[in-house]
Amino acid sequence: MNKNSTKQVLLNIKNLSTRFHTPEGVVRAVDGVSFDIPKGACLGVLGESGCGKSVTALSIMQLIPCPPGEIAGGSIHFEDSDLLTLSPNQMRKIRGKDIAMIFQEPMTSLNPVYTVGNQIGETYQIHDGLSAKQAETRAVEMLKLVGIPSPGERVNEYPHQLSGGMRQRVMIAMAMACKPKLLIADEPTTALDVTIQAQILELMAGLQEEMGMSIMMITHDLGVIAEISDQVVVMYAGQVVERCSIDELFEHPLHPYSKGLLASIPKLGDKFIHGKQPLREIAGQVPDLINLPAGCLFASRCPKVEKKCRENVPQLMEVASGHDVRCWLPG
Repeated sequence: MNKNSTKQVLLNIKNLSTRFHTPEGVVRAVDGVSFDIPKGACLGVLGESGCGKSVTALSIMQLIPCPPGEIAGGSIHFEDSDLLTLSPNQMRKIRGKDIAMIFQEPMTSLNPVYTVGNQIGETYQIHDGLSAKQAETRAVEMLKLVGIPSPGERVNEYPHQLSGGMRQRVMIAMAMACKPKLLIADEPTTALDVTIQAQILELMAGLQEEMGMSIMMITHDLGVIAEISDQVVVMYAGQVVERCSIDELFEHPLHPYSKGLLASIPKLGDKFIHGKQPLREIAGQVPDLINLPAGCLFASRCPKVEKKCRENVPQLMEVASGHDVRCWLPG
């Protein structure tokens, strides 16, 4: 039994389906996704670009643009509320206070015409009713907490005056301002150099422990997943294909896609060809989400595909304690 199995569940997603209507047809961006996030735990959501990770996060935050998007089915329970049944006003009270999100690219997520102090302070003014002066004081405290030097000066600077690492810390400060119960981090270390990545992950882990919050870490980077996550959900073509503890994923991956992701990591001891280390890849292409094939969505790329894989849709099944996989031939 994994260490989080006895913890109280903070977020429960069941059979979530999110679609986008386009002139070419309906895109099934998220198709029957289910998972839990316990209180105080970190869940890693892993997969390549376009697999539905970010759309799942935006569905939780109720930020899917409608039209063309819609949440077509399922439920998202946060504590005692189904977020899909809340009014826009009720959701606004939760968004930013109880559930906060760090978006992918801080340069486009931060408003270029407002100082970082204004943007952090706005959260305090909206949710805690503080004055502008009080909000600025709290903003300075948050900038200090996330490790930005000279916070009293930086609070009056604009995003373009900060480095990429500092902008990412500002995004974290904004998200952490009201001490949320759940933090959704969408590729928080993308475009940062390795040293800054390590600092950001260390910062988030420290804040999680200090505040007792839960984290949903969205990434395509297995190193990030290994560093901070307790549990992991592997997504492919809008579906969950494997769900287990982080140790199980690295030691006993069961889905061919998970195995392919792990095999693609360069390893010490690999032989070099013509002075270069060969990179392993998963052959083939992700299926068209408008015209999905019959059977398993990974069948066309799977090295061990059988006839039934192409004809019958596998369900997500528990094959070991706390280890679920969507495959006819797990392991």
